[in-house]
Amino acid sequence: MRGKTVTAHDNTEAQWIARIAAVAQDQDRKAFAEIFRHFAPRVKAFLMKSGADESLAEECMQDVMATLWHKAHMYDPSRASAATWIFTIARNRKIDLLRRYARPDPEELPWGPEAAPDQADVIALQQDSTRLVQAIAKLPEKQRMLIQRAYFGDLTHAEIAAETGLPLGTIKSRIRLALDRLRHSMS
Repeated sequence: MRGKTVTAHDNTEAQWIARIAAVAQDQDRKAFAEIFRHFAPRVKAFLMKSGADESLAEECMQDVMATLWHKAHMYDPSRASAATWIFTIARNRKIDLLRRYARPDPEELPWGPEAAPDQADVIALQQDSTRLVQAIAKLPEKQRMLIQRAYFGDLTHAEIAAETGLPLGTIKSRIRLALDRLRHSMS
């Protein structure tokens, strides 16, 4: 780094990197306490500014700091600053917690043998399945390929775009057209 002037920001960043390294290598509690004192209130404020209520922000912040303690060895200073790494963990943990809270409580599982399904329902389901297979087979190849990847391959539109090289708008419009055709075929 010849000729480069070291600024206060560089020095601070270097210190945070060193503290994270100390946590990673030696489980250094003092370094972790300094990181916690500096970043915990900032992470909580960041989470609250992004829409989390105080209890969610507090829980998420605790989780972020625990993640930092356990995964400090995964931090790569060449990829991101310490603050960017910590706030990325915070954003991802908030998303995970919101998804967890959005899930409904599992219903009580039935106990004992299940009643046999009504034969008329079974036959109707088999007929619908057959009609759907036939309707998919009649789709143009470009639409059929996208429907299979999206609904049977469980790929997102972005993943299909990456795999096929097609623009995202083309994928969406072909899937929409295919679904319209399938609706008409099934009705």
